[in-house]
This record gives sequence, C-alpha cells and structure tokens, in this order.
Amino acid sequence: MAVVPLSDASRPLARFPAVTVLIVALNVVCFALEISGGDTFVMRWSVVAAQIATGHHLVTLITAMYLHGSWAHIIGNMLFLWAFGPVVEDAMGRIPYFIFYTLGGVAGMLCQVFASAQSTVPCLGASGAIAAVMGAFLVTYPRDRIKSLLIIGFFVRITFIPAAVLIGIWFAIQLVNVGVVVSGQEGGVAYVAHVGGVIFGALFGRLFERPPRLFE
Repeated sequence: MAVVPLSDASRPLARFPAVTVLIVALNVVCFALEISGGDTFVMRWSVVAAQIATGHHLVTLITAMYLHGSWAHIIGNMLFLWAFGPVVEDAMGRIPYFIFYTLGGVAGMLCQVFASAQSTVPCLGASGAIAAVMGAFLVTYPRDRIKSLLIIGFFVRITFIPAAVLIGIWFAIQLVNVGVVVSGQEGGVAYVAHVGGVIFGALFGRLFERPPRLFE
C-alpha cells in the first residue's frame, strides 16, 4: 500500500506559490546537472558526514538538499513538497518561507551527520527540508484534509486524509526505520534527517509565520 499526498483540499491559496515553484525548478535543474556530471558532481556537492564533522565542505549542507539519487527520489520529494509547501508558504510569506526551508534542510542534514559522524557515504536529497515543511504544516493546520492518491496493488483511488493522521503516520514510520541509517554506513533513506526536519519544523515553523497567526 502507498499513499501519495497531492494537495491541501481544505485551504485555498491566497497567492501563487512562487517560492515553492522556484524550489521545484532548482531541484529539477540540479538533477539535470547530476545526470550530466555523474558521480564526480554528486561526490563534490553531497554531504559526507565525516567531512562535515571535521568542519570541511560545509557548503554541502545546502547544496545537497537540491540533489537526488534517482528519478523516483526527486519525483517523490517534489510531490510531497507540492502537497504541503504552498500552504506553508502562504502562512509564512515568500522570503521567510525560503529561509525556513533552507534552515530546515540544514537541520535535517546536521541530525544525519550527528548520527553517523564517521560515515563516508554521500547523503543527498530535499527530504530534510520537506520534512520541516511537513512539521510546520502539522502544527499549523492539523485538521486540514490532504487530497491523496491511495494505491493498494492495482487499486487506485483519490482519498482525503487529515493532515495530523497522514503526517503522524509518516513520522512514525521514520522513527521505526531510523535504526537503518544510525551506523551511517548503509545506503538508502536518511531517516534521521527526516526526523530532524519534522522536529525542527514543528518547533520553529510558527516563528516564521506572519504576525497575525502568531497570536491566534
């Protein structure tokens, strides 16, 4: 069974989500550069925990969040970003949202580095930043219904799931799987970055929102 979030069905956007579109575009451009640059490009701009832990190549904490390991990786991440990002951008405003997104990605990467400080395996992907967006969405709009694609074998249908349920289950899955990457020497999904991103978003997301909402 798979659930793919598509959009917030409860809340119309106040304006066009320009920053979310920009982030998607940057990810697509960087993925094209990866394809043309190959492993050399990936190794240069990905996070290597052992290097970050010794204070080297710190810029990769930012560049790595625009890289992806496969078509499935980037498509999945961009779908999640599009489902939750536009509404969070609306709540925060464009510049605060971009700053929040970047800080969330860095926070997620740092959590991954902390959990696997000796690792020499490249870590890349927007998942930590997107997890931060999901964390912010969770504390701000927990009752919103998320239009989602439910896939069970050959059965496919559109369904609507409360944000608290969808994000809560997703977060629980990350916690269950976090042991997979704690050693830092296994390839695959950086679950620690996901957990760190959600926690960052839940704790600090509302601080980036526009003043009227801070006092609701």
